[in-house]
This record gives sequence, structure tokens and C-alpha cells, in this order.
Amino acid sequence: MPPITPALDKISSPKDLKGLTLGELRQVADELRNETIDAVSVTGGHLGAGLGVVELTVALHHVLDTPKDVLIWDVGHQAYPHKILTGRRDRIRTLRQGGGLSGFTKRSESIYDPFGTAHAATSISAALGFCASRDLQGGDHTVVAVIGDGSITAGMAYEAMNKAAETSKRLIVVLNDNDMSIAPPVGGMSHYLARLVSGTGYRTLRKVGKQAASVFPKPLQEAARKAEEYARGMATGGTFFEELGFYYVGPIDGHDLEALVGVLENAKKIEDRPVLVHVVTQKGKGYLPAEAADDKYHGVVKFNVITGEQAKSKPNAPSYTRVFADSLVKLAEADDKIVAITAAMPSGTGLDVFGKAFPGRTYDVGIAEQHAVTFAAGLAADGMKPFAAIYSTFLQRGYDQVVHDVAIQSLPVRFAMDRAGLVGADGQTHAGSFDIGFMGALPGMVLMAAADEAELALMTATAAAIDDRPSAFRYPRGEGVGVEIPVILNPLEIGKGRIVREGGSVAILSFGTRLSESLLAAEQLAAMGLPTTVADARFAKPLDHDLIRQLARHHEVLITIEEGAVGGFGAFVLHFLASDGLLDRGLKVRTLTLPDIFQDHDKPDLQYRLAGLDAEGIVNTVLQALGRDARLDGTGLRA
Repeated sequence: MPPITPALDKISSPKDLKGLTLGELRQVADELRNETIDAVSVTGGHLGAGLGVVELTVALHHVLDTPKDVLIWDVGHQAYPHKILTGRRDRIRTLRQGGGLSGFTKRSESIYDPFGTAHAATSISAALGFCASRDLQGGDHTVVAVIGDGSITAGMAYEAMNKAAETSKRLIVVLNDNDMSIAPPVGGMSHYLARLVSGTGYRTLRKVGKQAASVFPKPLQEAARKAEEYARGMATGGTFFEELGFYYVGPIDGHDLEALVGVLENAKKIEDRPVLVHVVTQKGKGYLPAEAADDKYHGVVKFNVITGEQAKSKPNAPSYTRVFADSLVKLAEADDKIVAITAAMPSGTGLDVFGKAFPGRTYDVGIAEQHAVTFAAGLAADGMKPFAAIYSTFLQRGYDQVVHDVAIQSLPVRFAMDRAGLVGADGQTHAGSFDIGFMGALPGMVLMAAADEAELALMTATAAAIDDRPSAFRYPRGEGVGVEIPVILNPLEIGKGRIVREGGSVAILSFGTRLSESLLAAEQLAAMGLPTTVADARFAKPLDHDLIRQLARHHEVLITIEEGAVGGFGAFVLHFLASDGLLDRGLKVRTLTLPDIFQDHDKPDLQYRLAGLDAEGIVNTVLQALGRDARLDGTGLRA
């Protein structure tokens, strides 16, 4: 049963918050927290971050004039309360569902989402762009970026802040400090100081003091400036941000609405320089199961609101992530040169398992993929065997380093690319669609894709054994298919695929975990009188030329299939077929890839069906290549 929310029921847009008293705002915040908990219990999603910014969200929309004032939420997973307050409450229980609301901010979804964010540390750079555009067009509104302490570990945030003072006024950056403990917990005195240093009286006093000091000799002027800056830095911890050109305010309690409203109102009046407001919040605030959890319920599936128990189904097979982690631990037990690097995703990549086994050989560099790649290159250059475990979509941020620091120098960095392919509810921003193309384009790179969990274990061992060039292997989110994992992990022969089913008319060459769907398609085609060969390519680079020649010469139709964008494995195969003259004999070739769009969030099986990468899609492609009109009706029968 949804929570009772009489105050929240009166809020249809942020304008409805304008005339409310602090007591009324607190009631809205309490009800907003309950509504967020209840909604996520139905849909699953990111919970802890949103609960931590409930009061901040209410205060921002109370003080700002959104959407005229621009409000950008970094990452976006903390924006569920924001969605509820900005006219999307009636759809909040469609979060991350097919056709429903995105789990992140999205420009096409609402005028209150001026900039789409799902990756970290983009908000301040985007805010500077909005400021520059406003100034060029003669606007006078305020621009606000809300960035978390995790995101601010990324270099991009500092690149933006380094330019903010000279390019952007009427800019407020809210640093949501919920984990890093940049400053110690604060009380009434710190709130008072924050209100004091953001207020007109204090700023006027500073200005008068500076004018008075201007009559002093130069050495005394500089001494007075440093003394004032040091004193305020000692009181508030903001010297670092002051050096970057920001007017620093904080730290303040991010759950104290009176403090938040007062400080934000004052910050909005500061027009001569950008302002950084440092708020201290608690992830999972107000929901005991979340507060008690180590990850503060960062990401959850459906759960029982009363008990907090998540409705996780019992897995039929281990996840690919866990298979990689266990395999790496096994290999590292026999090789003390193996080290592992993650960019703020130890549990997401399975390196928390490796870290428990080998804490001295595990490195979490924060949200800093560029640094992670070059750090790994340095380790490799000095004789270590680094595994950089990074989501496919996040590795995009370190691509220049992959090219310049790893590939050009032929350094044996091993890239474990998790979340390859489509990712269901996380949607467009987190899909690993492009790594086959951008990694396969690099000279000397060894690029593999696991067809199942046994293959993933073997590919982890293969990467460990490659010591003269870089390598990468990709695998999807979710569970394996239930095959037995070898006890002894022998490396694969580089550049060699395998035939898993023999036929004579049609050949399907699979790269990755679409192998199981390829085998289903082969059974259906055989029932139609089209005996089908199914091969597992294993490698996109180097390609198995002998295998491709065999398939091309002895079959009428050759289908390639991959969980990647146009320009990947299929393109590599076509290039070889053309250069080797294998297309001249009338071979019918079709390449099945992800569609040339950014696919919306949905259940993974539906996403792959829409992409035509399931058994039905494969069969229909074969029939079309042969000029047959018959199509499958979804049951494996011709319609």
C-alpha cells in the first residue's frame, strides 16, 4: 500500500514549494523519502543515494526557480526524489521498466532535466557550458551542479573547477559528501559559521577589510590576505576550493532544511565568483535497513519495505563477474606478479573477492579510468601482470590511454571488460556496445569474447599468459548458462575458434554469449531442412582465418552475430572475406549486430529480441538471405 502523503500530494511542480514554511518543507521531505522508498521497493534501482539528498532536493527546488535556473545532478542515480517533485510522480513506479522512466536524468524526459547524466563527474563541465551560454545570450539565471564525493575523485571535475573562476559567475556547485568524510561531522556551530560566511554581512566585512588593508605596504597586505584565508580555511576546511577560485561554504548538515535553505539563498546572491556549498549527508538516510547496509542500499532489486529484505532469485549459475573473480584468484595464487585494478567498482567487477585474497595486490583508483589504464601500463612496463577490470561503458573514458600508453608500447595490460552488451534496466548509458570496434581497431590487441562461464575462465588464463602485447576479453552482466568450469585453466590458442555443431547449408559464426541462441536457431533451421554449422569465434582479433575460410567455402549462407555495435566483429569478418576473395563465389553473408540506435532500458531478453539477436532473429535472417518469405512466429514454427 503506498504511503500516506497529504503534503506531497499538493506538489505537482517545484513552484508549489515556494510559499511553504520550514515546517511544511520538512513534512514534504519526510513524505518524499517514504514515497521514494516505496517506489523503489516496487521497481528496484538506486536507493541509498536518493534517500541521502531528500532534504537537499526539497531545499534546491524551494530556493531555485527551476527550470529557468539550471539544476544538474551528477551521475543521476540520486535524482529519484527530484523526478517526484518535477511532475513525474505518477510514473515513478515505472522506473527502469520498459517504456518507463529512466533511472538517470534524461533530457527527453523532462524540462527539469536540462542535461542527461549517468556517468560520473560531468556535471561541473556541463554547468560551465550552461553559464557561458547564459552569459552570451544575456541571461541572469543561476546554474547549479550537484556532485557527489565519489564523482569528485574523477579528474574531469577538477579540470572543470580549474576553469570555473575565470569563466563562470552565478554558478553553485553543491558537493554532496556522503562517504569520503572530507570533513568531520558538524554541529550547530559549523552551521552558524556556514550561514555567517555566506551572508551579506560577512562578505561586506571582508570587502571593507580588504579595502582598509589596501593602504598597508605590500608585504602587510599579503600577510593580511593569507591570515584571513587561513582563518576561514581552518574554520570551514575550504582552503583547497578557495585556491581553485570558489567561494567555499560549509560543511553543513545536508539533512537540516533550515541550514540548507539559508545557505542556498545566500549562495544565490553571490555574483562575483562561483560558490561551492559543501553538504554532509548520509546515504540511505531515514530507512534503517539502508542505513545499516555497508553499501547503504546503493542498488537494489524489489524489496519488502518493512523488513528491507530484497527479493533476489536464487541463481541457477554463478554470475560472469564472479567467475572472472574466482578465476583470477586461482591464477594469482600461482603467480605473484598478477595484480588487479578497479576504478571505484570493486564489487561490481568482482575485485572485492580478489582484494580479500590479495589486499596488497589490489588497487582501487577511484572514478579515474584514464589514470587506471596508465597506472596499469606502468605496472606492465616494470614486469607486473596487471588486470584492469573496468565496465565496457566506463572504459570508453580511458580510450586515449589504451591507445597511447598501452597499445602503441605493446604493453601486456589485460582488460577485463564487464557488462559487455546490453544491460537491461541501466539502459543506454551503461550498455557495453562499442568495445569490440574500438579495441579491435588497435594494432596488436588480442580481443576475446566468452561464450559461457567456462570460456570466460579460460580466457582469463589466456590473458594472464600473454606477456608481449595487450589483451582484452568481454563478458556480459548476469548469470552464466550453467556449464561446468574447468578445474585446470589452460590458456587458449591465440586466434583460434571452435566448431560446436556441424551442418552443411548454413553457418553461424558467434562472437560472445549469443552462442546459446545460435544453437537454438540451428535446431530450428535443421527442422526446416537447413542443416546448420555453429562456430564459436572466441577471438575477434586476431581472427581465425582458417575457420572463416572453411565456413565460407562449404556453406551457402554465413551469419555473424555479436553483442556489439555496427563496425565490430562482423565488419572484421567482412573485411577478411573481401580481401581474401571469398565473396566472389556468391556467398550470402549477413552480420547481426546491435541496432544503430541507443537502445532504451528494458528486460535484457526483450532488448535482444528487439535487436534481432535471439534465435528467432537469427532464423529469420537466414530465411531472408535465402529469399524465403517464411518467418517464425515466436514459437519456433513458421508462420
